[in-house]
Amino acid sequence: MPRVSAIIPTYNRKAFVLEAIDSVLAQTYEDYELIVVDDGSDDGTGEALKQYGERIRYVYQQHQGVSVARNRGLELARGEFIAFLDSDDLWLPQKLQMQVAFMDAHPQVQICYTDEIWIRRGVRVNPRKKHAKYSGWIYPHCLPLCIISPSSALMRRDLFAEVGSFDPDLPVCEDYDLWLRVAARFPVFFIPEHLIIKRGGHPDQLSR
Repeated sequence: MPRVSAIIPTYNRKAFVLEAIDSVLAQTYEDYELIVVDDGSDDGTGEALKQYGERIRYVYQQHQGVSVARNRGLELARGEFIAFLDSDDLWLPQKLQMQVAFMDAHPQVQICYTDEIWIRRGVRVNPRKKHAKYSGWIYPHCLPLCIISPSSALMRRDLFAEVGSFDPDLPVCEDYDLWLRVAARFPVFFIPEHLIIKRGGHPDQLSR
């Protein structure tokens, strides 16, 4: 059984999702499975992903939104740890290795997240001070705005039995809702390394 289940939800992002998948396959940590949940793409995504063969688990569903897609990935996951990657983001090669090592060294920790490199319309930008990251009981810091990117987090699968999964009734901010539930119950630990590239400013973001 893989220790980590990496889950990529995607919808009509053929070019982006290929790069996201490649960033997972380039991880220095290799004990993972990669689940790609296609939320009803009609842009040739399914055909493009055939090149990966058994290196990914490809699942197609009718278009129901990113929450349903992520939850479908959770249902299929076999790993001890869960890591989401939005299909327009990228992981740097040591992302999983550093996070799994942290979780193994701190078995009481349920979730950790990392720093991010922000790219907006192809240009690297510096996050504003209000987007500073925190470690520990971060719930008060989460109230003004969402500070955790889904692509940066690594969680023990058991955490979802405590807090539930993504709410499919929310049209936006579905990840924010989850992080508030998590941060209200558990300390959230920050790894101060830039281990993901978060790309935005394009019109087809799954959530904003």
